[in-house]
Amino acid sequence: MTAMNVYRLIVNGRVQGVFYRAHVQHMAQAHGFKGYVKNLPDGRVEAVVEANTDEQLATFKKILATGSPQSRVDTIIVEQLATPTLPHQGFTIEY
Repeated sequence: MTAMNVYRLIVNGRVQGVFYRAHVQHMAQAHGFKGYVKNLPDGRVEAVVEANTDEQLATFKKILATGSPQSRVDTIIVEQLATPTLPHQGFTIEY
């Protein structure tokens, strides 16, 4: 069994109220990612994703950077979490 790499990504920009989470969820599901995306009280968006290769992480970051047509992404902060597994099946929007 291979170790799972779980990342927390914080997205700053115009990412709330512009269908950003729904777009990220749709694209993440299309690529088979597991994790979730949710709004933060300060206007940023948090995404947690399982990415076991550099290529997977790069693909997910591209999904976040592209966003929805109405969104604007200024920065993405990435940190690897010590948590070995995600409590999710598929990719969901958390509230």
